[in-house]
Amino acid sequence: MTAQHKASIDEEVGDRPMRADARRNNERLVDAARKVFAEHGGGASMEAIAKQAGVGVGTLYRHFPKRIDVVEAVYRDDVDVLVGSVDRGLTQLDPWSALEAWLHAYVDYGRSKRTFLNELHEAFEKNPDLKPASRDRIWAACNQVLTRAQAAGLARTDIDGQDLMQLVSPMCMNGTLSAEQGRRLLIMVLDGLRPPRP
Repeated sequence: MTAQHKASIDEEVGDRPMRADARRNNERLVDAARKVFAEHGGGASMEAIAKQAGVGVGTLYRHFPKRIDVVEAVYRDDVDVLVGSVDRGLTQLDPWSALEAWLHAYVDYGRSKRTFLNELHEAFEKNPDLKPASRDRIWAACNQVLTRAQAAGLARTDIDGQDLMQLVSPMCMNGTLSAEQGRRLLIMVLDGLRPPRP
């Protein structure tokens, strides 16, 4: 779980920070929910999540009173991880490798959401600001790695982060897209991002 998600948890419980053991339980529940959703899809039960986390179902309901709250927590945490990966790319990778790594991470992130799309739509209806705020953060992260590659002369300059997201996002939502096909298509996108030859 990211520092930003931890901060949002603290805000939900007021100015009083969450106890260390409660925070650990929260992290364990979010990680468990992610695994259960990946295996069983959006129909996964609260009991299965609690069992995966190794806690009682009462503990799960204390942290997440409704099932939709678990879905939202997983989504928020996944967005935090994806956006946070930009910082690692900027410090550990050259500009092109950082752009390439981030786009692969984005496609993987998008594919992981297909198992509980209905539940995500419900979360967006419950919290209308969630989707646009997350989208803006993701697009800003994309723009950050893209502009760095552009400044290094490694990526074409007639495209911005929003253009790139419009190009790649449909791949993530395609229910028939396999991991291998996604990798092949992303190679084509990356080839198209190279500066045009004179």
